[in-house]
Amino acid sequence: MERLDHFMARANREYYAQNDPFADFTTSPEISQMFGELIGAWIAAVWQDMGAPTAFRLIEAGPGRGTLMQDGWRTLSRVAPAAASAARLHLIEFSPRLRAEQAARLPQATWHDTLADVPSGPAIVIANEFLDALPIRQFLRTGAGWRERFVENGRFIIQSAEAPNRPAEPGEVVEICEAALDWCSELAGRLESQGGAALIIDYGTAESRPGDSLQALRQGKPTDPLAGPGSADLTAHVDFAAVMAAARAAGAAVWGPMPQGAFLDRLGLAARMARLAAANPDRAASLHRAAHRLSAPEQMGTLFKAICIAQTGAPPPPGFAE
Repeated sequence: MERLDHFMARANREYYAQNDPFADFTTSPEISQMFGELIGAWIAAVWQDMGAPTAFRLIEAGPGRGTLMQDGWRTLSRVAPAAASAARLHLIEFSPRLRAEQAARLPQATWHDTLADVPSGPAIVIANEFLDALPIRQFLRTGAGWRERFVENGRFIIQSAEAPNRPAEPGEVVEICEAALDWCSELAGRLESQGGAALIIDYGTAESRPGDSLQALRQGKPTDPLAGPGSADLTAHVDFAAVMAAARAAGAAVWGPMPQGAFLDRLGLAARMARLAAANPDRAASLHRAAHRLSAPEQMGTLFKAICIAQTGAPPPPGFAE
């Protein structure tokens, strides 16, 4: 019998080590180059707001195939070559399979298993669809009190538990991602003491609320998250209110959450699409479809959200300023 977060951590480690996750799902950088290009422009603007340091750590957590940073680095090199020269690229990735793909696109990178392994110094951090894969605990409110879900032989077992610090009605599930809270707290502490900013984009809720969001994808289709551990990608919705509170408690400033569609629109998604379509008329229709998928409320525009964590006193980052 395993606690759910222990089961999820083990299953995802096996999954990412042994499988091509992009056979099961796609992410914003894989949908269109426009996503990574806008992030590259965001990095350039934040670097300027930091005082244009002559050296800084450019860190991506969970870089997938390296597509986002490849597109972002190309844009950064074009719009702010001094920033690209100052950047020291660090990727947080434990999967040897994915590291090999990333190395083909980003040979200038250095790899690490954890944020703590990245050398000190001012940093700009990008984390797109990273927090959703971190393991969660689930607590069930029953008429007899709180119970926690464990996993045994492919099914849930409930055990008595202390009450989580979240309200819920009988029958409701409360999810807590201690790994995400700890990671954001560590990140915020680093940024506050050493300087810099982090952009986190993921799917989830702006407010903490009950609900069972644990899900699994196998071959692109929903499947039982408890069946065949290591054969499917396990994720859960990010509780943005909780991770923002953790970052603020560590002393950093926080902006958001901003719906992904509104955030990309503020960064200039429509203008970038128009320029690409004008230069590549044969791709105009696909570019419009990609922009719609990234930003439309009924697609990824509302469920996905962006937050920024930065050193206290930093100006409002691009996309978040009123």
